[in-house]
Amino acid sequence: MIVPFAKEPDSVNFGDLPPRINALLQQGVAAYRTDFDSAEALFREALDVAPEELPTYLCLYKIHTYHGNLDEARLVAERGLKVAAAQAGLPPDWRLWRPQPGLLEGPARFALYTLKALAFIHLRRDEKQASLYILDVLAEIDPSGAVGWPVIADLAAGVA
Repeated sequence: MIVPFAKEPDSVNFGDLPPRINALLQQGVAAYRTDFDSAEALFREALDVAPEELPTYLCLYKIHTYHGNLDEARLVAERGLKVAAAQAGLPPDWRLWRPQPGLLEGPARFALYTLKALAFIHLRRDEKQASLYILDVLAEIDPSGAVGWPVIADLAAGVA
């Protein structure tokens, strides 16, 4: 699993998390290398304990995407997107999001990043039109591509 900002070897900086949640996520990252089921169980435990902690959604939708469990990846990403939108004070329906100050910070940034992940998941599910629609929204609200959506747009352009 690739997550930026490693604090030390084999440790991932998930930001300011309660120690128990951080420990579960760290254990899940380590377990993922050899045992998908254990990693998923650890991430699910973290989600059950603290459903407001956004990094857990990231861990879950990434491992499911990597394993080709695209239905589950989509469900987890959509759930995380709603939690992040609520924390950021954004409408629950991302189609209503508009450019505004602060969109590239905190929970709003996580929401945009997760929306980008949904575009990728839709692309992998052979749902190109859904992916392109999300990418159009991202182009409007993040014109600089700060959350990395242009990479997904490039992938979509290469899909026949």
